[in-house]
Amino acid sequence: MSGTVYDEIKARGFVAQVSDEDAVRKMLDAEKVTFYVGFDSTATSLHAGSLVPIMAMVHLRRAGHRAIAVVGSGTTMVGDPSGKTEMRQMLEETTIRAQGQAILIQLARYLHFDGADAIAVDNADWLLPLHYIHFLRDIGRHFSVNRMLAAEAYKLRLEKGLTFIEFNYQLLQAYDFLTLYRKYHCTLQMGGDDQWGNILAGIDLIRRVEGETAQALTFPLLTTATGAKMGKTAQGAVWLDAAQFSPYDFFQYWVNCDDRDVGRFLRIFTLVPLDEIRRLEALKDSGINEAKRILAFEATKITHGELEAEKARQAAAAAFGGKTAGGSIGAGPGSESGGDINALPTTAVPRSRLEAGISPAGLFTEVGLTPSRREAKRMIEQGGLYVNDERIDSVERLLTVKDLGPDGGMLLKAGKKKVHRIVPSG
Repeated sequence: MSGTVYDEIKARGFVAQVSDEDAVRKMLDAEKVTFYVGFDSTATSLHAGSLVPIMAMVHLRRAGHRAIAVVGSGTTMVGDPSGKTEMRQMLEETTIRAQGQAILIQLARYLHFDGADAIAVDNADWLLPLHYIHFLRDIGRHFSVNRMLAAEAYKLRLEKGLTFIEFNYQLLQAYDFLTLYRKYHCTLQMGGDDQWGNILAGIDLIRRVEGETAQALTFPLLTTATGAKMGKTAQGAVWLDAAQFSPYDFFQYWVNCDDRDVGRFLRIFTLVPLDEIRRLEALKDSGINEAKRILAFEATKITHGELEAEKARQAAAAAFGGKTAGGSIGAGPGSESGGDINALPTTAVPRSRLEAGISPAGLFTEVGLTPSRREAKRMIEQGGLYVNDERIDSVERLLTVKDLGPDGGMLLKAGKKKVHRIVPSG
């Protein structure tokens, strides 16, 4: 790595705003810094958009700094109004706690918590026992309502209605920073750019209460070249949990990204050196698929491990004959060319159902290749559904045991990108 770790993460596109760029660059270069990022416990899994803060933490961790991952079971009980036009759904404490633990398990794959240089905490541990009146006297008196109302997060919500419970969120997040400063000497908070006002409130609180200086760094809120929110597809979120979004589908999400996003995604979502990324993003026409293949393999390896990344690569090679929707994916690092049909997403269907015949609209929807039978029928009419690379030309056609290939399975394709294998059971 050339230059400071700050220069590295800035070159990779992680920096949107920073409280004092020179100070942050120097502190990351000259000393071991304790930093934190918070993740509210709003679901049982993080999604691909969450990889932006996670990968920034990985870079700082690799540079020798101490990471604190905070799951916000306490703040989730209030609900963050940032970027929201409506109040978040209020969840039960037991649900929030369980979701927080699931998120910590995910984060451990990237940060390898050891209790010393990588620490996992839950802000419910210090927020829930707070005595409200004491909190208002000790912490609330340092906050200006006028300044809070000027924050972008609150201005947006004031148009639709901001509840009093949400108005407390900034105080609680600032108190998190103060608590981590006191307990771990944490001097840097990082987060999404929509958190800028909340993070600055924490810096101000540390200055007022402790008379000390802390710093802030925010990440850009990514969208794809097509304008879609990062980590979202037409079918839903790109979850980091393999049970909710398979490693194969995760691989395909990256390999099928827009050509314009390849260089940016390689910088943010992989550990590929910058010099190599510059070479890859300079490739033109069909050559860009080499970059997409590396992006997909490296991103999948980081989240699901090298074995699952290789299985996904092999499955893609089997499904597309060594092709992505845009061209050849080639072989992954350390692999042979070709593919493994058994690595494809697979569903077992009772042989008796296949003998009787199944409507393609029903089966494609059942295995998740189409969102509804109506959409499946529309795709059939437009020539977009295939069985064993043969176009399904009629909604009346049935899929039967006659469609099972020499390998004993049936390959379903929706468009050029989505594939699923059917095998008989019983």
